[in-house]
Amino acid sequence: MPAQIIDGDAVAAKILESVRQQVAELKSKNKGPHLVAVQVGENPASKIYVRNQQKSCNDVGIDYTLEQLPDTTDEAGLLAKIQELNAAPHVTGIILQMPLPPGVDARKIQATISPMKDAEGMNPANIGRLVYGNPNPGPCTAVGAVELLKSTGVPIQGQDAVVVGHSEIVGKPISLLLLALNATVSTVHIFTKDVPSYVKKADILFVAAGKSQAMWGRYQRDKKKNPSAPLPDLSPLIKADMLKPGGVVIDVAINRIPKSIDSQGKPELNEKGKPAMMTVGDVDFEAAKAVASYITPVPGGVGPMTVAMLLKNTVETARMQL
Repeated sequence: MPAQIIDGDAVAAKILESVRQQVAELKSKNKGPHLVAVQVGENPASKIYVRNQQKSCNDVGIDYTLEQLPDTTDEAGLLAKIQELNAAPHVTGIILQMPLPPGVDARKIQATISPMKDAEGMNPANIGRLVYGNPNPGPCTAVGAVELLKSTGVPIQGQDAVVVGHSEIVGKPISLLLLALNATVSTVHIFTKDVPSYVKKADILFVAAGKSQAMWGRYQRDKKKNPSAPLPDLSPLIKADMLKPGGVVIDVAINRIPKSIDSQGKPELNEKGKPAMMTVGDVDFEAAKAVASYITPVPGGVGPMTVAMLLKNTVETARMQL
């Protein structure tokens, strides 16, 4: 039987409806949430993300402000701005836009954001709360991915769960959240000797490596130095024959890569003469549907949940300050 598709848009919509109701309740107490995004310089990709953030906040009634700092802002200047926002009573949530300029330590800045205003859930104090199974507020993508698993109703306790990827914002937090739900968790990564052997036993599989995106980026950098650099392998990291039949697959990765490349490594062009790109995950989705019991699509799976959890966190930080 083909896998059931986990609809991230539908699950996110339910969360956002709850958020909308909670925002109205907070506003009735004159404590409406106010999210402030801090951005240093201008980045085209970040600009799109900021615009989406603002629209999402407006949709649920959350006040949103962008603090745009000049690209000459150094670490001391950024720290001063964060401290100013920490002390501002009308600000209930803070999010730090990436990337930051060279020489600015993102970890140091995240650690400076008040845990009670940390809308991304990335302050060390909030990461530490995950050990106790408390993701309020927690890392948006990680918490959203686990919420998609919960939405299936599949039992988690005692199941073999495998997390591919061990980043600080996704892989590691997912592993902690699954442990809190009493799953037996294996975390594999680029240095793991035999990834397929772990994946094959997974009743529940989370994949968050971003393999194809990394390979394409590396190839583009290498080609500048060496025009005869070998072509990149842009195939999915997780093939269908690696999966355990009937397992649940949550594909967290978002890879933006060419639809195809020629023998010279040049992307196929679209009708406008620009590279024809596609958004895919780390899993061979079409083939995996015939093996898994549940699976998330990319796009339309974890992506919408990241935004929903950011807004949920923003409500949570506002509640914490009541």
